[in-house]
Amino acid sequence: MAEQTEQIDFIWDGIDKSGKKLLKREISAKSEAIAKAELRRQGYRVIKIKAKPKPLFSARVKAITSGDIAVFSRQLATMLKAGVPLVQSFDIVGKGHENPSMQALLLSIKADVEGGDTLAEALNKRPLYFDELFCNLVESGEQAGVLETLLDKIATYKEKTESIKKKIKKALTYPIAVIVVAFIVTAILLIFVVPVFEDLFKGFGADLPAFTKMVINMSKWMQEWWWILIGVIGAAIYVFGYFKKRSRPFNHFLDKLLLKIPVVGMILNKSAIARFSRTLSTMSAAGVPLVEALESVSGACGNIIYAEAVLKMREDVATGQRLQYAMQQVSLFPHMVQQMVAIGEESGSIDAMLSKVADFYEEEVDNLIDNLSSLMEPLIMVILGILVGGLIVAMYLPIFKMGAAVG
Repeated sequence: MAEQTEQIDFIWDGIDKSGKKLLKREISAKSEAIAKAELRRQGYRVIKIKAKPKPLFSARVKAITSGDIAVFSRQLATMLKAGVPLVQSFDIVGKGHENPSMQALLLSIKADVEGGDTLAEALNKRPLYFDELFCNLVESGEQAGVLETLLDKIATYKEKTESIKKKIKKALTYPIAVIVVAFIVTAILLIFVVPVFEDLFKGFGADLPAFTKMVINMSKWMQEWWWILIGVIGAAIYVFGYFKKRSRPFNHFLDKLLLKIPVVGMILNKSAIARFSRTLSTMSAAGVPLVEALESVSGACGNIIYAEAVLKMREDVATGQRLQYAMQQVSLFPHMVQQMVAIGEESGSIDAMLSKVADFYEEEVDNLIDNLSSLMEPLIMVILGILVGGLIVAMYLPIFKMGAAVG
């Protein structure tokens, strides 16, 4: 059974240590029994307690994002560096969070830590939010007594990873939105505007240009069968989402295809290398053994092709091969990366070398995203010109033809 992490707000009446009566106070807990136990621990005698009624039009529960986890990592690292105890840090960060779901998650972790769990054990109970990499690094920090240092590294890693994700999404969101709007406008023109021109053309008494006839036929089809088009698009989105979540072969094919797309593929390749380097650097600096680190790194690459390559590298390293040689065998990592890893292995500073590689490729990704944005603008104009401009030309061709005949 999944662990319940949601906190419930209770309203209670009671008496404090001095005998003073308290009315309509609030407390949050997982259950009424836990709320009563906590109040007794604080020295209150509970007279009446009940769950606080929820507003009729309460706000929709906000999901916990990877950005929330990144911000939490930085906040917790800062609190621990300032000397604030772990439990108190969770209390401060949790109660101060704007997202109620995140607040409930953090306070539930705090309760587990108070109950005797280590932080790594408490996080391991929540794999939906804290991946194996996060938990392994926290465990290493607790064992070595440098939890605040490791949390600082985790925070830096999460922030840089989120930064790359946001930049890629930002570069792709604008062109996709414009193209979708262009298709919607085209559909509206075909369904509502083109029929008006069709009625006008019937009075010409002459054959229409082939291009105009094609557009009119498209308009007739859209007017009659538009629901089929919407159904096909909806079914395609559903099938894509279904196989994306459940089919590894489909994801393998999709990731391999994406890596071959001009510019976009280059961004994804360099992004995967940056994430590989940043993750392995962070784990190496934490003292995690290379074979164990590579297993966690495989899931952080963001691409199945790279994930499978890293697992193959792990097998080679486990048999005693050097990491540089294992990277050569998978043929995905550029020569520069291999050379930096070789230098790191020779000098015993592989974490520092991989950090430099990550910095370099993160900057490369930034530059490529800027270039992609510049390339997308003329491409968008071409698509808009073909869709909307094509319809306008098709509608005015008969008028131009009639004008020429009159002239």
